[in-house]
Amino acid sequence: MAEIGLPKRWHTREDSGLVLDRDLNWLHDGERITHPRIIEAFNQGLVPTDDGRFQLRIGNDWAYVAVEGAAYRVNAIDTDDTRVYVRLSDRTGEALDPATLRLGEDGVLTARVKDGRAEALFSRDAQYALGQLLVPEGAGVAVVLPRARIELPIDLSALAG
Repeated sequence: MAEIGLPKRWHTREDSGLVLDRDLNWLHDGERITHPRIIEAFNQGLVPTDDGRFQLRIGNDWAYVAVEGAAYRVNAIDTDDTRVYVRLSDRTGEALDPATLRLGEDGVLTARVKDGRAEALFSRDAQYALGQLLVPEGAGVAVVLPRARIELPIDLSALAG
């Protein structure tokens, strides 16, 4: 409810008041959105645009969203004989581009997704699952699959600290 004497804030598609914060929480005008179905709809409707911004698209309606960090969460990983795949918070899946994998200072993995237009933050479960596939190779690591060996740009010394 608006306080007495304060004008009502009008939203536009360009200034929706919607934010996806660094912890992948949805906010509207600074208030955290907690309803699970709304969160699910927003996660599924988030789309990177060609100009580097993000839109929330639901049906025929859309609005720009401020994304403060990663736009997606990697919820799980899968493999086949030659590739590693990520399952994302928008309920899509895609092949992991191993060259984009990064280990943050906080020890959490990220990777570029959506043709490199967005960043995805690994959940604990997904990071653990990927970790179970890692094989030490010199100073680095690789994933060894039945018909492929995929080197990952992660320094083992970073994992030890």
